[in-house]
Amino acid sequence: MTGKQLNTGSHDLPIPAALDEFMRGGWAAAVESAPTPLPVAAYAAKRRARLAERLPGERLVIPSGTLLARSNDDDHRFRAHSAFAYLTGAQQPDQVLVVEPSGEARLFLRPRPSRAGSQEFYRDRRYGEFWVGRRLGLAETEAAYQIECAPIDDLPAALRGPARVLRGVDASVDALVSPADGDAGLAAVLAELRLVKDEWEIAELQQAVDATVRGFEDVVRALPAAVAHPRGERYVEGVFGLRSRLEGNAVGYQSIVASGAHACVLHWIRNDGRLDPAEMLLLDAGVEGDNLYTADVTRTLPLSGRFGPVQRQVYDLVYEAQTAAIAVLRPGARFRDFHETAMRVISDGLVEWGLLTRAQAGAGLHRRYTLCSSGHMLGLDVHDCARARAETYLDGVLEEGQVLTVEPGLYLQPDDLTLPPELRGIGVRIEDDLVITADGARLMSAALPRRADEIEEWVSALTG
Repeated sequence: MTGKQLNTGSHDLPIPAALDEFMRGGWAAAVESAPTPLPVAAYAAKRRARLAERLPGERLVIPSGTLLARSNDDDHRFRAHSAFAYLTGAQQPDQVLVVEPSGEARLFLRPRPSRAGSQEFYRDRRYGEFWVGRRLGLAETEAAYQIECAPIDDLPAALRGPARVLRGVDASVDALVSPADGDAGLAAVLAELRLVKDEWEIAELQQAVDATVRGFEDVVRALPAAVAHPRGERYVEGVFGLRSRLEGNAVGYQSIVASGAHACVLHWIRNDGRLDPAEMLLLDAGVEGDNLYTADVTRTLPLSGRFGPVQRQVYDLVYEAQTAAIAVLRPGARFRDFHETAMRVISDGLVEWGLLTRAQAGAGLHRRYTLCSSGHMLGLDVHDCARARAETYLDGVLEEGQVLTVEPGLYLQPDDLTLPPELRGIGVRIEDDLVITADGARLMSAALPRRADEIEEWVSALTG
């Protein structure tokens, strides 16, 4: 190749002045509607008030986040930071919530530019209305979310002086305020505020769980076709993904579709394997609703429709562990109690099978076969409230209104020589979502069967 090195950049032709002038005129007058306040708005206002009470007299800065490139000029679909969504209900990029020392809050955002005064609407691939669609203006956002709004260009002036910033979300916001020792404390408080869900959040989570149940039913109906496909795992992933987009925003996390020994890989998301009717399928998936609350459910299914004797042996032990763990959930119980209960059942079972001695079990060697914790908080994040302090979460006690998963499992690796050959390569996890009630816990995912015989009947009924 001769001549200057080419730099493709935009595929669009240059815009001559005559075309620019033509594009700026001849449009109907912009009209901003007056949306009805969204149901989340009243709850978000209460959450902001609680935040201000926790950190009185301080300026608090919580960005929504920015667009992230997936490949060259193709962006990932935007998802607002969970703390920002919790405090506003809004979900657009490049917005910033500022809670003033007085407790008053303002939302800074990109206004809709005038078509006569800007090329953005037809030239900007990230923000232009011709490229990505119309966004709410300032007045519309105020009406919908019931919060005072201001142009994002006013943000630097608003952040003169000390402030706590939720850092690592928007680099341009980080640069406006010098780091402070209290920044990490803000992140912890924001996580701890979300430990107990209000009634609106619980309803959102129940909707996500109900949609997830329908997604699992879709998958079971599709199993015969998936078994026949060379990428059966991916077929299942696609079937569940369709339900997630039809009834919600997306999947709440990358679906784990693990057949056979893939089920022994805790976060198997390659999902590129075949489905063997002689093996089981572990499906760990959840629908994320339109307001970003996600379900998190796992079932392990016999692809033939019937558990083999060894498969059922493993499945039944995990089921017993989960059932025992669920039984200890109640206000005032330690968060770690349900995991420890599940592990006692697992450990005793491994001793009965002859895989461990009682002394080995007492030393915690059962963890070779089960590896991870048996559950976590659930909400806007699949692993919700992860930045909460240990004393309020992991070492804390359960409270009414908390939502969590219970998900013990056994992962018997295919190359583990401590196991008899018939057990190698079997992975089982059973996971359900529960809300802590005044006197125990409610199984939000109760519409899905759990017992082995119920699973067999369910698969048979849906596959014909």
